[in-house]
Amino acid sequence: MRAKAYAKVNIFLKITGYQDGYHTILSRFVKVKSLFDTIEFVPCECESFTIEGCEGIPLESNTIYRAYKALNSQIGDLDILDFFYHHKVVVEKNIPSQAGLGGGSSDAGVFINMVKEACNLKIDTDRLAQIASSVGADVPFFVYGYDSANVSGFGEIIEEFEDDDLDIEIFTPDIECNTAKVYQQFKQNYLKDIEVDSFFNWRELKSKDLISNIKDRAILNDLYRPATDICPRLKDIDLSNDWLFSGSGSSFFRVK
Repeated sequence: MRAKAYAKVNIFLKITGYQDGYHTILSRFVKVKSLFDTIEFVPCECESFTIEGCEGIPLESNTIYRAYKALNSQIGDLDILDFFYHHKVVVEKNIPSQAGLGGGSSDAGVFINMVKEACNLKIDTDRLAQIASSVGADVPFFVYGYDSANVSGFGEIIEEFEDDDLDIEIFTPDIECNTAKVYQQFKQNYLKDIEVDSFFNWRELKSKDLISNIKDRAILNDLYRPATDICPRLKDIDLSNDWLFSGSGSSFFRVK
């Protein structure tokens, strides 16, 4: 079994509040079909859960392994355990890490859907998305597999959005942005300035219309300013205004 785990960009990303130790958001996630990791289940006798292709990432930190643990703890289907005694997970990584493109989250979401199919789990997508939210805030979007969606709450509210097809070009500098540090910087310096009424209707607008009418990447993405605080080298990247900022960075993108 083999599947593609696509990258995503955030057409916009606005922070709506902070509660229970986490930020709430309103964002437009769009799948990037030209950039993807590949995940494959390969027959192999394994003494324990085995992942290849993610060298340098500790097993306990790997989103695929965390998704595996979440499925086992919340479903408890012995077929999952048995399957991975006889199969290993092989990942071909193409999506850069800590780049705002959702690579780890996409891998986890696609893995969850692959396990459902491989193990014939009798569980609906909404329940899988609930499990996915315990792995990471962006993972439910990839479980649903929409091309475009409005994402809100802590990332667990996914509403499919009928958008235009977008031809997206990505530029990722050799800079890694730590998501936790970027959000912490936002909380310390920018949270007090949010005005939810100023962007709440954005969820109804087509992505191309938003991009055409709002040229400032710092307005479209609340995490741009804290990301440049944490990673000052981002300010030195010479790109025209049509290049926008995805997630907590460091990738820029534009619609061609």
